[in-house]
Amino acid sequence: MSKLLRKPNNNETPKGITIVHEVTAENSPLEYVGFKVVDLPAGTKYTESLRKTECCIVALTGKINVSDQEETFKNLGTRENVFEKKPTDSVYVSNDRSFEVEAASDARVALCYSASEQQRPTKLIKASDNGIENRGILNNKRLVHNILPDSDPSANSLLVVEVFTESGNWSSYPPHKHDQDNLPEESFLEETYYHEMNPNQGFVFQRVYTDDRSIDETMCVEHGDVVIVPAGYHPVGVPDGYTSYYLNVMAGPKRIWKFHNDPAHEWILKRS
Repeated sequence: MSKLLRKPNNNETPKGITIVHEVTAENSPLEYVGFKVVDLPAGTKYTESLRKTECCIVALTGKINVSDQEETFKNLGTRENVFEKKPTDSVYVSNDRSFEVEAASDARVALCYSASEQQRPTKLIKASDNGIENRGILNNKRLVHNILPDSDPSANSLLVVEVFTESGNWSSYPPHKHDQDNLPEESFLEETYYHEMNPNQGFVFQRVYTDDRSIDETMCVEHGDVVIVPAGYHPVGVPDGYTSYYLNVMAGPKRIWKFHNDPAHEWILKRS
């Protein structure tokens, strides 16, 4: 039984809201990262008080209104399916605040968390604010939407990014890790991957392994699954015929993404 692969819970609340995933420090090996996926039928509201936690609210699909009790952002969300491959809207809410997410239509929302002590302003991250990158060559190509990168000083700890990987390609590849607080060479960042597939009966393979193999899991990951990466390398392989989407959440003691490639596989970067 995998310790790192989470299947959807689909726990429905009395209000009709479904908690699809809930990853916390209490139910996972993660200390810095928390993650939820929530399905909201049109007209329902999800509320939460953050205390010493910051949150990035990502409108995965559908339309939502978000309020921190001082500001309200309406009609957020740009797509009905993540595989429209266009950036979406998000809202950053700092620690010691409350927020409300109201579904203007049926919506799926990702809630990305990290511990936080220094309060910052609430920020609307519009779809047009996302940095868009094409990374990789040959069979290592992916499309990246940078929602909350380390170049954006809005957050204390959180880093949030979306990645699309085409059929027959690899992502988070060559295998890299960020599990050592050893800057400037490498930063320590925990991570979660929320996966979707197109068509959704598809699957990808994800391996999570450390140099000493104290962690070494290779998982068949299906539509809607979450993979937890407390440490180690974490490549993703996409089979022919399917397209992969994942939402990454990272956090650690320093808000810098500095990774280290597996030396055994770094040679592939020298190809042209």
